[in-house]
Amino acid sequence: MVSTEKDKMLAGKRYLNTDPELAEDRRKNRLLIDEFNRVAREDPDQGSQLIKKIFHKTGKKVDVQSPFQCDYGDTVSVGENFFANYGCTFIDVGKITIGKNAMLGPNTQIFSVNHPLDAEERIANYEYPADVTIGDNLWTGGGAIIVPGVTLGDNVIIAAGAVVTKSFGDNVLIGGNPARIIKKLK
Repeated sequence: MVSTEKDKMLAGKRYLNTDPELAEDRRKNRLLIDEFNRVAREDPDQGSQLIKKIFHKTGKKVDVQSPFQCDYGDTVSVGENFFANYGCTFIDVGKITIGKNAMLGPNTQIFSVNHPLDAEERIANYEYPADVTIGDNLWTGGGAIIVPGVTLGDNVIIAAGAVVTKSFGDNVLIGGNPARIIKKLK
């Protein structure tokens, strides 16, 4: 059985990002995101309803400030009481899963795709999904970046401007570039 590039992407395998089906999925999502960014400024409740259509799964209470960007949307799941401040970006090729009670500071970026180290593969437009999984009660300071493949536990705080390049467990304040544990939390 031949897998489509989309099947490969969703299975976490190397795929070709220029595939017409994936390009069409991104185009359709951009139209929804553009609509969200227009509507949410004037009517936050309607904006929340649009985000619920864009994301794969949300809790009842979801509050995303405009502007917001993501590639596909249907690979993102967030729990109850989710808040993302202005300027957040999700590059959601792999799954992005965030638990309940998350608060993302302005310009938080979450990336779930890797590009090949080999120049020929990169030039040929191959990519590798790498899921990002985050537990409950996340708080990110402004400008935090979470790179592909990271898993974070519950009750994690990420300091402003931190670049999270590896996984961390529960109850930690992390910061820096690359992020490291600054303090263990109760």
